Amino acid sequence: MTSTKSELEAEELQQDTGKEGATPIAGCGERTRNCVAGTLRTVTLRPRGGAPALEAELYDGTDVVNLVWLGRRRIAGIEPGRRLRAEGLVSLQDGRKVMFNPRYELRGGS
Repeated sequence: MTSTKSELEAEELQQDTGKEGATPIAGCGERTRNCVAGTLRTVTLRPRGGAPALEAELYDGTDVVNLVWLGRRRIAGIEPGRRLRAEGLVSLQDGRKVMFNPRYELRGGS
């Protein structure tokens, strides 16, 4: 049996998430405090209500959560491909999981 490259990467990310003691993003419920870990896929600057907001999509092999830092244009080390562990309250916006102003810890190199 053969797996695609993306399936292998997802499996590896899931194993790493377990090693870090993080909750799989797919298992995070709305309005619950969670610790998640994965790889940043995208990082964008999107104004919210006229104020800057840095948004990053974190993928752990099971699902994605958008991390949003309000009032920030840039954070050193927050860049696509970087491993990160984040903790905060998960909410749903337009059917997507979002964590506002999460505590975070950069992992490994990019």
